[in-house]
Amino acid sequence: MNITKVLRPNGFLKIPLRLLSAVAELSQTTKGNGGFNFELSAEQKEIQEMARKFAREEILPKAAELDKKGEYPKDIIRKAWELGLVNSTVPVKYGGTGLNIFDGCLVAEELAYACTGVATAIEANGLAQAPILQGGNEEQKKEYLGRVTKENLMCAYCVTEPGAGSDVAGIKTRAEKKGDKYVINGQKMWITNGGVANWYFVLARTNPDPKCPTSKAFTGFIVDADTKGITKGRKEWNMGQRASNTCGVTFEDVEVPEKNVLTAEGAGFKIAMGAFDKTRPPVAASATGLAQRALDEATKYSLERKTFGVRIAEHQAVQFMLAEMTIGIETSRLAWMRAAWQKDNGQRNTYFASIAKALAGDVANKCATDAVQIFGGNGFNSEYPVEKLMRDAKIFQIYEGTAQIQRVIIAREHFNAFKQFM
Repeated sequence: MNITKVLRPNGFLKIPLRLLSAVAELSQTTKGNGGFNFELSAEQKEIQEMARKFAREEILPKAAELDKKGEYPKDIIRKAWELGLVNSTVPVKYGGTGLNIFDGCLVAEELAYACTGVATAIEANGLAQAPILQGGNEEQKKEYLGRVTKENLMCAYCVTEPGAGSDVAGIKTRAEKKGDKYVINGQKMWITNGGVANWYFVLARTNPDPKCPTSKAFTGFIVDADTKGITKGRKEWNMGQRASNTCGVTFEDVEVPEKNVLTAEGAGFKIAMGAFDKTRPPVAASATGLAQRALDEATKYSLERKTFGVRIAEHQAVQFMLAEMTIGIETSRLAWMRAAWQKDNGQRNTYFASIAKALAGDVANKCATDAVQIFGGNGFNSEYPVEKLMRDAKIFQIYEGTAQIQRVIIAREHFNAFKQFM
C-alpha cells in the first residue's frame, strides 16, 4: 500500500476517515524491532507530515485570535475529525484511526506546536476514552467510542473537584445504588471539554465508609451529558489555552443505569489512575511541541534583531539560552518516546510516563520564559507570539497530575525498584 496516496489523494483536507484508518495496518514499527532505533518509519513520517501540515495551515493562523476571544475551535476540530486526527488511538473496530500511542504522540506534538489550547481540546477526548478502553466491556466500547467516531462529538474526563485535584481520594461526589440504577450527586471542576461533551467518564464514591480503602471506594461511570440533573457551568477564563473549553459540571440526582458502570463497583480509582499511563505521554509530547515552537520563534527573532551593531544571535548569552532550550526539547522528546514505546509494547510505563510528563512540562515553561526573555520588551507584549506560549505552558505543570505529583510517583517507583535489589 502506498501510504502517500492513501493520505493525500486530493489534498489533505479531503481525506475520508476510513482511508486514514488504513495507517493502523502500517503503524507498528515501534514494536519488536529487537533493539534501539531512533528513526521514524516511512509511515510515521507521513503521519507526522500530515499533522504538521494541518497544524501549520489550519491552526497556527487562527491561534492568536482564538486565544484573544477564548473561542472554542469547533470548525478546526471538525476538520481534524474528518482527517482522523481526533480519536486517533481508538481502535479501527470502533471506528477510530487505530494509531498506537507513539504515533498518536507524533500527532499531539505537531498540533501543540501551533496551539496547545486547540491540541488540548482534541486530546481531551483521548483522556475520556482511556478508562473505557481500559475497563469497558464490548458493548460500552461500541456505543461510546462509536459515537465519537461516527459523528464529530467530544467527551470529557470528570474527576477533579473544587476541593479535590491531586488528592483524588478526597472526592466528594457520591453515587448511591437504587435498584438497577445509580444516583450521582456532586460537583466536578476544571473539566476540559465539560461544556461541549456528549458523554462523561465520572468518578464517584460508592462506598460511604471513610475507612474503606481508596482502591475499593470509588466507581467509574459513563454518563450521557444530556441526562436530567446535569448542569454545565460557564466557560472558565483561564491564564492560557483559552481555546479549550473548561468548566464545572454539577450532578443533582443524576440517574445512571447499572450497565454504564466500568468493570465493577469499586474498580473506579484503578481505572481512573491507570488511564494516565496512556495519556501522559501525549501530554508530554504536547509540552514538547510548545517548547519547540518557543525555540523556533526565539531563534528566528535572534537572527533578525540587532543590538550593539550585531544580531543578538551572535551574543554568547543568547546562544547559551537557545542551546539550553534545545537540550531540554531533545531530552523531553526522547522521554515521551520511551514512555509511549513501553505502553505500545505491553510494558508498564508508569515510571517513564511520569518522567516524561514532569520533564516536558518543566521544559515547556523554561523554554517559553526564555523565549520571552530573548524577545525582551517585545516578548512581554501580546502582539508577539511568545507571550501566549508562556501563558499556555503553565498548565503542563498542573493538569493530569502536577509536577509535584509526578515526582511522588517517580520516587515511589524508584524505591520499589531499588528494594528488589536489596
